[in-house]
Amino acid sequence: MEDTIKIISRIKRQVRQFALPSVTITSRTKDPYLVLISCILSLRTKDKVTHQAGKRLFALADTPKKMIQLSAARLARIIYPVGFYRTKAKTIIALSRRLLSDFAGKVPRAQEQLLGLEGVGRKTANLVLGLGFGVPAICVDTHVHRISNRLGWVRTKTPEQTEEALMRRIPKKYWIMLNTVMVAFGQHICVPVSPFCSKCTVQPWCAQRAVTRTR
Repeated sequence: MEDTIKIISRIKRQVRQFALPSVTITSRTKDPYLVLISCILSLRTKDKVTHQAGKRLFALADTPKKMIQLSAARLARIIYPVGFYRTKAKTIIALSRRLLSDFAGKVPRAQEQLLGLEGVGRKTANLVLGLGFGVPAICVDTHVHRISNRLGWVRTKTPEQTEEALMRRIPKKYWIMLNTVMVAFGQHICVPVSPFCSKCTVQPWCAQRAVTRTR
């Protein structure tokens, strides 16, 4: 566990030079609804695009009540060019209506209720719990899954397995921040193919499992 904490601390220091993930920036508002919508916008979309789309959208609609006043077509135009923007527009309106009808316009704090919302999977639910409510949860996206296996922390095949393994390995006080630092680390240093091991501050502790390099 001591090495794990040391690695997390080193990664955190190294990624200070990089931009924060868009959802982490949105979480500074302390508004779980904006965090939730930002999570949906971010799926299969680059952070810069997500951030700009969120700024445009939240300037017009930052509550479920305001959001449902927008048509799906207009919302799609506002958030373009995020990935699957038409589908996401419909999802955002549907879940906003659901929040108003079932939760008095508030984002539920329970994971089970979050998972029952339109477009919300386990990754998004855990990110909302952590960044939106400050509830300890480990959000495992492609970066966290890849890096955890590459470091040798886990030997897992699915994000769900990785989440369970990391919960046993990592102290709870590091759960919320883990996704933020791992995303930045995975985007700039520990990239999927040909990672920049020579620049990596945790290379001495890395098992380098499943590292693929281009010729």
